[in-house]
Amino acid sequence: MIVTIPRIGKVDQVFTAPPSKSYTHRALIAGALGTGTTTILHPLFAEDTRLTMHALGMLGVSVSCTPEQVVITGCSGRFSNDKETLLDLDNSGTSLRLLTSLALLCRYPVILTGSQRMQERPIAPLARSLLSLGGSVTFLKKEGYPPLKVKGHLQGGRVIVDGTISSQFISSILLAAPYAETGVELIIPYSLSSRSYLDITLDVMRAFGADVTRDGYARFSVSNSTFYVGKTYAIEGDYSSASYFFAIAAICGGRVTVKNLRPDSVQGDRRFPDTLKSMGCTVMYTEDAVTVERTGDLQGITIDMSSSPDTVQTLCMVAAMATTPTTITGISHLRFKESDRITGTAERLRVLGGNAVVEDDRITIRPSPLRGTLIDPDNDHRTAMSFAVLGLGIGGVTITNAECVSKSFPEFWDSLAGVMK
Repeated sequence: MIVTIPRIGKVDQVFTAPPSKSYTHRALIAGALGTGTTTILHPLFAEDTRLTMHALGMLGVSVSCTPEQVVITGCSGRFSNDKETLLDLDNSGTSLRLLTSLALLCRYPVILTGSQRMQERPIAPLARSLLSLGGSVTFLKKEGYPPLKVKGHLQGGRVIVDGTISSQFISSILLAAPYAETGVELIIPYSLSSRSYLDITLDVMRAFGADVTRDGYARFSVSNSTFYVGKTYAIEGDYSSASYFFAIAAICGGRVTVKNLRPDSVQGDRRFPDTLKSMGCTVMYTEDAVTVERTGDLQGITIDMSSSPDTVQTLCMVAAMATTPTTITGISHLRFKESDRITGTAERLRVLGGNAVVEDDRITIRPSPLRGTLIDPDNDHRTAMSFAVLGLGIGGVTITNAECVSKSFPEFWDSLAGVMK
């Protein structure tokens, strides 16, 4: 699928944010591990979340779907796979990482694998932590990378987890921890990447009944005497996906309102509208919507985005239209996503005529005249969506392999069609 993006003028648009991918993954897992029946209302149906649903089914959990909900019959903390099970998680790093710890709650070993790119994304820090919790991990190709075979039992105890590459290593253990043989204490010795996603993990765990305490982002304790209980759970809107709509207002000028968003959400990307405010936009919050408007010039900023990784590329697109330079820091972990998003974003901006320089964990974008051209997103959904939004501001941008957005936002192009008329 190939999509060519025209340049448009000022906008006045209303969008509805799709359901949160992060909340959907975690609610699926909590429901699968819990006791009784869970009904997840308004889940995100995308490639990544469907991979998690399918994998849970492979482990013996009953998962049924209608267009508006998912119904899960929980396994009470013990999966019933009746033989060694192969889980192919394709290109979903979230699915593979979160499910890796769950393998220690299975009757038989679990092999977790994925696409070629997935096999280049490190998982050694999580594997090391599982070894100290009673697991056995064998890397089947390259040491420290998928595919890997996991077996053993989740014994519990104190474990040190390195979350510098991904906070999902920590979320994976946290989600499984209520079913360990003893309580689990996680010690986080280094500065975290994407730490706001741990807030989402704990939010879901507590909603389903888990007893978890914390000392900031340095220590988490999970009781093994309080378990998940099935419930009806509604998924909130996704600020990561909404960021593309907000960026339209910032890049093209005018006003965009996005509905189905909680102003008090713990999602780290909730900060994105306020980031645009610091660049010259105005922002207004209501009970379930956020409006971003731009009437003047955009000003560059310097900002640490370590807790909001999924909106870094979106911010880069806005920065490319600003009148002064922008420096975004705390982004080294973006090298381990579906693609190397730091280098890839800079290279593609330069192809468009932009001025983007990468140094260590930062990218600096300076004003430069831009022109449309062909953009290959390298099968990265966020690259495709962010450059599509930039295309609305400069025109003539053609996105190849545009269907890759189905990984997280299948309706993205339908949403954009109304703007491109």
